[in-house]
Amino acid sequence: MNKVMIAGVGMTPFGKQLGRGVRSLAVAAIDEAMADAGVPLEDVDKIFFGNAAAGIVSQQEMIRGQIALRYHPLSSVPLINVENACASGGSALNLAFEAISGGRAEVVLVVGVEQLNHPDKSRPFNALRGSTDIEEIGESEPGKLATNSILMDYYAGEAQAFLDRYQAHPSDFALVAVKNRNHAALNPLAHLRKPQTVEEVLAARMIVSPLTLPMCSPTTDGAAALVVCSEEYARRLKGDLVHLVTSQIAGQGKNHPKSPVVGAAAAAYADAGIGPGDVDLFELHDAAAPAELFQYSEIGLCEEGQAHHLLRRGATALGGAHPVNVSGGLLSRGHPLGATGCAQVVEICTQLRGRAGSRQVEGARSGMAVNGGGWLGGMYALAVTTILQKAN
Repeated sequence: MNKVMIAGVGMTPFGKQLGRGVRSLAVAAIDEAMADAGVPLEDVDKIFFGNAAAGIVSQQEMIRGQIALRYHPLSSVPLINVENACASGGSALNLAFEAISGGRAEVVLVVGVEQLNHPDKSRPFNALRGSTDIEEIGESEPGKLATNSILMDYYAGEAQAFLDRYQAHPSDFALVAVKNRNHAALNPLAHLRKPQTVEEVLAARMIVSPLTLPMCSPTTDGAAALVVCSEEYARRLKGDLVHLVTSQIAGQGKNHPKSPVVGAAAAAYADAGIGPGDVDLFELHDAAAPAELFQYSEIGLCEEGQAHHLLRRGATALGGAHPVNVSGGLLSRGHPLGATGCAQVVEICTQLRGRAGSRQVEGARSGMAVNGGGWLGGMYALAVTTILQKAN
């Protein structure tokens, strides 16, 4: 297998950018990533374009990437659209990893992008209905305005079960939101940057009990891009490289319910030859605050049922033993569905290159991203885990 490197990254500010559109967001991230890598446009062999919701939000179904790059110099490069719910970006990167490690390409551009905000506010919520089993929940009723993400109903059920099973408290979910907002305050590209207190989070508008508004990821627009290449090609470059050690994708357990996060993380650790104690920072899929806690045990940071104790000790905050979501996470950096998996990896690359400024994890040499997608039977339908290391 060929060694895989990330040569350049680019990312737009995340936030509410009503009317900007997928094309503008994608091109901005792509141009930044290509300039960062110092790779000539003509060297790009393939593009993987991650987007989850444009078919419903903007009604641009099919050829989404080709439309986004229609007037760009890269428009003639073979492009494959990747839709895998909220794991679209991570899945696009997984395909790039396989293409380069398998010797099928030398330079691949990976893009994740989403325009979720729309004058019709029900469109992004209707799109999210498609991330679960429509035959089970039923189609949305014509003319009925959706005002909430159906995924928050599912997260709320799992959150309440966690509280009941492990004697945790809603303040633990609030503490996740506070921690990640403190991190986002240090990230100029994050959607929500104003610090908040546990009391403010608990007193905020209830979305679905026990989840208040700040415990749920916002409706965010944004794009992130990565230039991925072989080690041999990377020798021609002068930039600051990051080693993409592995990218693993998993579904649910076949014989018994098991979160795909468990399978993807286990496969990634095995392929990289490391364990959770060897990773310096983590970007986890905190689409709702309790999801971050669930993943602590699923990736091996603690035993099941001990996640809230790890959080309370400050172990997962910046400066702690296992910093999690120093970008602000989905809760505060924002969650533009198709862009999220790429944005997680952009953050880790920024950290490993020592360019994260006041949120820099001191001495960071390795990082891991977990990107979840869809929802079936009380857990993600799939998960992508990516491990990166600082290049020597």
